[in-house]
Amino acid sequence: MSTNNSKQPVSPAAGLLSNTTCQMEEELSISFSITFMTVGILSNSLAIAILMKAYQRFRQKYKSSFLLLASALVITDFFGHLINGAIAVFVYASDKDWIHFDKSNVLCSIFGICMVFSGLCPLFLGSVMAIERCIGVTQPIFHSTKITSKHVKMMLSGVCFFAVFVALLPILGHRDYKIQASKTWCFYKTDHIKDWEDRFYLLLFSFLGLLALGISFFCNAITGISLLRVKFKSQQHRQGRSHHFEMVIQLLGIMCVSCVCWSPFLVTMASIGMNRQDFIGACERTLFTLRMATWNQILDPWVYILLRKAVLKSLYTFTRRCCGVHIISLNVWELSSIKNSLKVAAISESPVTEKVTQQTST
Repeated sequence: MSTNNSKQPVSPAAGLLSNTTCQMEEELSISFSITFMTVGILSNSLAIAILMKAYQRFRQKYKSSFLLLASALVITDFFGHLINGAIAVFVYASDKDWIHFDKSNVLCSIFGICMVFSGLCPLFLGSVMAIERCIGVTQPIFHSTKITSKHVKMMLSGVCFFAVFVALLPILGHRDYKIQASKTWCFYKTDHIKDWEDRFYLLLFSFLGLLALGISFFCNAITGISLLRVKFKSQQHRQGRSHHFEMVIQLLGIMCVSCVCWSPFLVTMASIGMNRQDFIGACERTLFTLRMATWNQILDPWVYILLRKAVLKSLYTFTRRCCGVHIISLNVWELSSIKNSLKVAAISESPVTEKVTQQTST
């Protein structure tokens, strides 16, 4: 029924984009797509296996929420690489002849929906994980009594449904996803924008992504400061001397990787939506920022899952042998460092502890 309407945006776009400067070498582009897809699938598969093993070993309540959210994040990244990568490789193998294999614009719409969902959902999950960790460290009693596994699953479902809703907004508004200037991927309309609705989709995507990054940065900063405070308090009270290098390094990795990888693409989409700049002239730059965003999904399992205490201890031992410098002793890095830290935080802030410290000081 809507075949004629869907054909019209494709054919003129194909004729227009064939003469643009965004013409990269075919072998280089398809090699990037295959490399990104392969590395992403392998790294996320390894992370899923590690998560399943960790969930079988640790079933404590304070770890179950993190493992559940981390599993959802890794699974989302896995299917994002699998679906988007498979479509991209198929497009390259078909010589990017969209008119021939996608006359009804169905494949482009599926590609665009998957691109938006696999982009926003991991950012949303990262912000939810940051909020959950922030509450768990700053308010351990509230976290242990109020935030149950049922609540975490409800938040997870809400995040996924909201990401799906945002991805389906153009379809619900009777707008098709558009083939981009390089003819290798589909997204919101980014060239010759004259309608406020097309501009709204770009600005909404950028705003939600930057908001998720801002929430993650803010919550992770509070969590890191709280962990450092707990470390100093544990030294003062001589209880639970656990070093928090695992959590602090993970927080730094989360903030750095997410901001570095996603900020350029989100800012580029926002500038296209606000300033009406010519997308075709900035095609290569946009492809570069898109590949940077793809690297975030590749690095997610390494930051969240694989950067564990055992890896850090091995790296510390190797560095110490190479440099011959004793930086800090890791023998007291206890198995349940986060749990002991929360105990120290709860004890140190209780009124009983304050009275005992006052009596001992007098």
